[in-house]
Amino acid sequence: MKKYQNNNSDIIKNIEDQFIKDNIPQIDIGDNIKIKLRIQEGNKERIQISEGVIIAKHNSRLNTTITVRKIIQNIGVERIYLIHSPRILNIEIMRKSKVRRSKLYYLRKRSGKATRLKRKL
Repeated sequence: MKKYQNNNSDIIKNIEDQFIKDNIPQIDIGDNIKIKLRIQEGNKERIQISEGVIIAKHNSRLNTTITVRKIIQNIGVERIYLIHSPRILNIEIMRKSKVRRSKLYYLRKRSGKATRLKRKL
């Protein structure tokens, strides 16, 4: 039974390897990033740029996701991005921050200058 399961996981791994992107930078928790997304509206496509702080990361090979938080008109907005998605054109790291936690959910309760993170040199 185990041999059968290993064979299936190898097949899935081989298929996933075809879709994993190579040009993704090393993304860490606390980084300020800029993401270029391809958005489709009707029959038109446009590129939308989104910025924010990475507050969470879920590593799972092809299904790796990041949660990005930004403030728009004094309202906190979080969005989850699938980093190997073909809709994501580019991820650019604006600034790296020194953090001691793997999830920065505490930033949800803070506003203004209290949300600043120490910069990593």
